[in-house]
Amino acid sequence: MAKKRLIVFTGAGISAESGIKTFRDSGGLWEEFRIEDVATIEAWVKNRELVLEFYNQRRKQVMAAKPNGAHDLIAELQNKFDVQVVTQNVDDLHERAGSKNVIHLHGEIMKARSTADPDLIYQLNKAELVVGDNCIKGSQLRPHIVWFGEDVPQMDMANELAAQADLFVVVGTSLNVYPAAGIIHFVKTNTPKWLVDPGDFNLDHVKGLQHIKQTAVNGVRTLKEELYKNL
Repeated sequence: MAKKRLIVFTGAGISAESGIKTFRDSGGLWEEFRIEDVATIEAWVKNRELVLEFYNQRRKQVMAAKPNGAHDLIAELQNKFDVQVVTQNVDDLHERAGSKNVIHLHGEIMKARSTADPDLIYQLNKAELVVGDNCIKGSQLRPHIVWFGEDVPQMDMANELAAQADLFVVVGTSLNVYPAAGIIHFVKTNTPKWLVDPGDFNLDHVKGLQHIKQTAVNGVRTLKEELYKNL
């Protein structure tokens, strides 16, 4: 019998338990910078050295982090379900935990891409990306990140997957960051849905959503038991 299709949509809350802070966290890297100065195409044009150094620091943070129990359990679910991870996170912790199918809506910190040809994408095995690191066409490499104001190229694919879900799970995000949060509206009304997050949210507009009010690691452990009832 074919495995049920499980779509897992993850946000910053799952990586937070691995020590990766976001621009919304106090004490995070973003406190030292304005978004406009490091995470827009205008910032790149104005001061690419600053933008590169900012992402070099973020990359070092990711390289030092390790997948946590929530990442591991999501990868383990592949044994029982056809799992597709859709993440807002730019780290590679899902992949390092063993998840095979991962879509990164906001890009990937461990990759760089050509400024001349967006289809030229390179895997990085070092923390530093500097001025003078060029693609094969001779153009400067930039972080493979979706900056504020840029289109989210894989959003349509993610929404199509959500529409095909037999089971749909949200981990570590409040469903407030658009356009990514709009994915929940593509899930069929009768599809079982769970949210794993310790926060208080008004999600009355999402019919049938079960809220597991726990942090990612503990919550995904609880979720696993719920999902196994749907085998």
